[in-house]
Amino acid sequence: MLLTFVILYWLISIAIGLYAALRVHNTKDYAVASRALPFHIVTATVFATWFGSETVLGIPATFLKEDLHGVVADPFGASMCLILVGLFFAKPLYRLNLMTIGDYYRLRFGRTIELMTTCCIVISYLGWVAAQIKALGLVFFVLSDGAVSQELGMWLGSASVLIYTLFGGMWSVAITDFIQMIVIVIGMLYIGWDVGSSAGGVSAVVAHASAEGKFHFFPEFKIDAIVMFVGTWITMMFGSIPQQDVFQRVQSSSTEKTAVWATVLGGSLYFIFAFVPMFLAYCAVMIAPDLVAKYIDTDSQLILPKLVLEKAPLFAQIMFFGALLSAIKSCASATLLAPSVTFSENLLRPILLKFWPDMTDRLFLRWMQIVVLVFTAVVTGIAVNSKLSIYGLVENAYKVTLVAAIVPLALGVYWKRATTQGAIMSMLLGLISWVALEILAASANAPAWTQVWLPHFVGFLVSLGSFMLFSLLPQLVTTPPIPVPGALSHDHHHPVHAATLTHHASHKP
Repeated sequence: MLLTFVILYWLISIAIGLYAALRVHNTKDYAVASRALPFHIVTATVFATWFGSETVLGIPATFLKEDLHGVVADPFGASMCLILVGLFFAKPLYRLNLMTIGDYYRLRFGRTIELMTTCCIVISYLGWVAAQIKALGLVFFVLSDGAVSQELGMWLGSASVLIYTLFGGMWSVAITDFIQMIVIVIGMLYIGWDVGSSAGGVSAVVAHASAEGKFHFFPEFKIDAIVMFVGTWITMMFGSIPQQDVFQRVQSSSTEKTAVWATVLGGSLYFIFAFVPMFLAYCAVMIAPDLVAKYIDTDSQLILPKLVLEKAPLFAQIMFFGALLSAIKSCASATLLAPSVTFSENLLRPILLKFWPDMTDRLFLRWMQIVVLVFTAVVTGIAVNSKLSIYGLVENAYKVTLVAAIVPLALGVYWKRATTQGAIMSMLLGLISWVALEILAASANAPAWTQVWLPHFVGFLVSLGSFMLFSLLPQLVTTPPIPVPGALSHDHHHPVHAATLTHHASHKP
């Protein structure tokens, strides 16, 4: 009965996605939904994109093992990322009317930075998408009681999500996200009430968790502990800001106001609802301690789905797995589309134009869909062969953009003296220092400080310092002129209605 419902729901969601694909006629429809999404759809797609497998499976498992302190990166850092994007980046980026985040780097710093950041952004998605596909395999394995292996489940899951993402792009992703957000919210609240009642109610569960010290969050007042805490927090809070999926939701909004406040609301809702799976996981400690003991040191991601299957009634199981599948599908479709669009627009398109200077928009749309197909196959292969947990895959995904992309984006928008030379050196030195320290930390004789001064945190600090230093030094590299409000900037891709790239349109060239 449960499996039948899951299959039926899966087919309905695919059908909805394919129906939304009828709106796609060009690359703008495919990449940013014609910039026509209303407030409630943008809010839903922001929320649903981030409420993924790591929220339902990864965060609760980490919380049980490491307390609240262990989930500082997500949901605390992740939700703050969305709020920061809404408050500080949505307005200036929306006014540029661009298709990808890579287009911003080209306008602000030139083609070299566009290529470098696009490569970093695409690479950063490998772990995040792999986490969603890994979760799909886990769900198929659990629901089939082991009849479908996790590896086969990954291939089946990625293929089904690919169907509507391939044809419908952002339109299909946004419409299905709206439906899936409704399912997530209702499903999580219902299963929280059902399982929580079995554990004695919300107050009893919270009191028990508090007594066990599970709400320990802030580090000790020691420099080592504080540095490690901050380094972990900013991984997702800053590292996930320069990402195409967030940028797409900003650019897909129908108005500037929608771009700002729908992103803030989506991030706030994500933070609130991310605590429901943690609540459910701790209920397992009270209801089924043997179950927790069985999986906590082997595969803690199985605790929550196994609890629901063994302790909850059928309707509650349907609600939980409906919400879980909605969370994974919405996140997977968004993270398949975003890097594929970025790669196509910022790396592939200039190459194609050299061979087909009269290439039509319709033909390029087909190339974009081919990239989606290839990217899906690559990340599914990574997911099948990865030994990292879902939470680990997601947390590691943002290290490359933390050390390479966030500083040029933030200072490019808010610092008048930002230059191309500063951006190039920031990215190079940030990446080099990060990779070098990762190698050092993994060596047999790694010094103890590498476990405190996390390599990606050091890389971020080097990136920040390098940007400021080389922007102030005599310039050997030319910075492109900054577009002014109301100007029309033409580049080798397509016309862009450019606004200022600095805070509140205050920068004058």
